Amino acid sequence: MAVERLQRALARAGFGSRRTCEQLIVERRVTVDGVVATLGDKVEVGTNIVCLDGLEVDLDPDLRYYALHKPPGVVTTMRDPQGRPDITAFLPEGTRVFPVGRLDRDSEGLLLLTNDGELANRLLHPRHGVEKEYLAEVDGEPTAKQLARVRSGVELDDGPARAVRGRIIAASKGRGAVRLVMTEGRKREVRRLLAAVGLPVTRLIRLRIGPIGLEGLEPGGVRSLERGEIQALALAASAGR
Repeated sequence: MAVERLQRALARAGFGSRRTCEQLIVERRVTVDGVVATLGDKVEVGTNIVCLDGLEVDLDPDLRYYALHKPPGVVTTMRDPQGRPDITAFLPEGTRVFPVGRLDRDSEGLLLLTNDGELANRLLHPRHGVEKEYLAEVDGEPTAKQLARVRSGVELDDGPARAVRGRIIAASKGRGAVRLVMTEGRKREVRRLLAAVGLPVTRLIRLRIGPIGLEGLEPGGVRSLERGEIQALALAASAGR
């Protein structure tokens, strides 16, 4: 890519007007390759490492970030060889992104989609501990003892699993609901974890990934993430580095 002035690159990537980006530089909040930037500095997108408030930012204007409320019955893929409903139907035509992690076909709730591979990998890696919050409706009335087991850990066929937090939402007439916060994302992990303590899941909804929640999105709804949300995701994915 061509070399351009730093404030122009920041503005083009959505960090505010050029004047706003100049002010960020004046306030010494921007670094280039580890050196505090000054007005007049030039950068080459994709070559220089630019950070704002200590967090690396991507100046590529072609990057896309979406939040999708996946309905049940939809597979988390851009194209399904078996012809089942997939997530492409909910995205703007021609969008080239991929899902950050998966929800199984029967589950619903928040999916993040992007073409930012670096951020996606950081969000998915367990060492960063990015929280995923779920609401699970279950067969059986959950007890404090069962939730304690879920929090302390259960041995599954692919290793131990645990919720970092969990609480009972409802328990009546042989049914119940719990909210769990996980920091891993193994295949059907929440379903298997709850089944292991005698609470088979009848409905599973992902409510949140890091700082991004499902609020305001109806099933099938999709929206672009705002710049502040993208930065908050990057911050959440920087833990444990």
